[in-house]
Amino acid sequence: MGKLDGRVVIVTGAARGQGEQEARLFREEGARVVVADVLDDQGEDLAKELDARYVHLDVGREADWTAAVAATKEAYGKVDGLVNNAGILRFNALLDTPLEEFMQVVQVNQVGCFLGIKTVAPHIAAAGGGTIVNTASYTAVTGMAAVGTYAATKHAILGLTRVAALELAGRHIRVNAMCPGAIDTPMSNPSRLDPSADVEEMAEALDGLYRKLVPLGRIGQPREVARLALFLSCEDSSYITGQPFVIDGGWLAGVSLI
Repeated sequence: MGKLDGRVVIVTGAARGQGEQEARLFREEGARVVVADVLDDQGEDLAKELDARYVHLDVGREADWTAAVAATKEAYGKVDGLVNNAGILRFNALLDTPLEEFMQVVQVNQVGCFLGIKTVAPHIAAAGGGTIVNTASYTAVTGMAAVGTYAATKHAILGLTRVAALELAGRHIRVNAMCPGAIDTPMSNPSRLDPSADVEEMAEALDGLYRKLVPLGRIGQPREVARLALFLSCEDSSYITGQPFVIDGGWLAGVSLI
């Protein structure tokens, strides 16, 4: 018996990184998974490998959400889980950030999460209840220079999570948020997207950085975040809603001078 047997879960940004590992783990645990992304080739390949359904989903477009839910119900008859994983990151000082860049990040991270909740929650309720897991960030609970736009959207996701948990509890929907620190994905290590880059060299450099910053002495792995998403999506967390869960190797604990 898998922990998600009988469940139908949409995972956004699922073509690679954390979303890919969430899709893989959920499928291993018995869920019917909808791989949702704008990276069509990668998403379709993953869906085929997992015997899942792929849908093209630009999370900032309401029409795409409506179509994704319709495709999910056509394939599996219902939807009772959502992982709002899709997100983008832009590095810039606040005073150097163009409004266009700010709004681009807001549209994907914040609006995308809002539209996911708004569109999918009624269908989860119609299925008898379920779960929504929103991907916030370590920067949702603290500050970090050069990622002000990203941090602002992730703070907003925590607010959306708490309000949604209050409003949807009566419909038997639990809503929680994950707050990952540095995770070894293309977002933290952009060299993974550059065919000419030395990925291992960059990984070693990042590893040296995080050995100093993170009490556990290493960068996190996408599979570790996926396991948290699984916990928040299954009965193991049946009495938990409206909460942020930090998964950062102890980074938020403070500064060590020894």
